[in-house]
Amino acid sequence: MRDDICHARAMTAAARFGDTLHYRPRGSTDHHGHMTARRADETSDPEPLIVEDVLLMLLDDASGTIAGEGTLMYPLGGAVLVELGLRGAVEIDPGRGLTGARISAVADAEPSDPILATAYRTIADRPRGIQTLLITVGSDLRAKVLDRLVDRGLIRRERRRMLGIIPSTRHLPADAAYESALQQRLRAVLEDGATPDPRTAAVAALLSSSGVLSHLDPTIRWSGDVHRRGKALEKGDWGAEAVNEAMVRTAAGIAAAAIAVSVTAAGTVSGS
Repeated sequence: MRDDICHARAMTAAARFGDTLHYRPRGSTDHHGHMTARRADETSDPEPLIVEDVLLMLLDDASGTIAGEGTLMYPLGGAVLVELGLRGAVEIDPGRGLTGARISAVADAEPSDPILATAYRTIADRPRGIQTLLITVGSDLRAKVLDRLVDRGLIRRERRRMLGIIPSTRHLPADAAYESALQQRLRAVLEDGATPDPRTAAVAALLSSSGVLSHLDPTIRWSGDVHRRGKALEKGDWGAEAVNEAMVRTAAGIAAAAIAVSVTAAGTVSGS
C-alpha cells in the first residue's frame, strides 16, 4: 500500500512540474561493464530528479569539470530536500533563534527513489535543522548523482591519464536534447522573466545561490536582470503556485532556508 501511495504522490508531483523531455535511460553496469539488476525496493524515478538537473547544469560541457566543486554539498543537498518538500514527504518549521528552520518527515511518505528515500529516512529518524541536513544529506551525493546521470545516458565518463601518468576522469555530455530542453526552461525564467514551474524555480534558485550563474554565460546570458531574478527565486518568490499550493509553498520555504545557510557557509569557506 505504501508503494502505491508513494507512486501516486510522485506522479501527481511530476504532473505539476510541467512538461519534461522523455528519454530512454541506460541500465546500470558493474566494473566489468556487465548489466546489473536493481533491487526491487531501489527503483530510480523514470525522470531525472531536481538534484540531477542541478548537477547537470553545473557540469562544464567542454572540460567536464563541476562549477562550485568546493561547496557542492549545499546545492545538491538542498535540491534533495526541496524535492522531498514538493512530494509532500517532509514539512518545514521555520524556527527561531540559533537553531533556525527544522525539517520533519511526513509519516508513511517515503519515496521509492533510493536517493530520496535515504534522505527521507534520515529525517524520519528525528527532525533536524536544515544546516545539519544539508551536510548529512549532501556530503555523499556527488558520486551518486554522477552515477545516476551516466546510467540515464545524460553524460558519459571519459577516463584518461594526464601526462601519461596521473589518472583523470571527465564527465561529458551524452544527451544533448535533454540538456538543451533544461537550458531552454531556465533561460525562459531567468532571461525572459517567465513564471517558473516549481521544478525549474528550484533548479534556478539553487544555481543562483551557488554563485555560478555568471559562469554559465552564454548558455544563460548574464545580466542584471538574470541576477535579480535569481535572487528573487532564492528567497522563495516562485509565483502564485508557491502561495496557493501547500507542497509548493513548503518546497519554496525549504529552498529559501537551505540557500540562506548555503550562502553563509560558502562565504565562510571562501573567506577562510
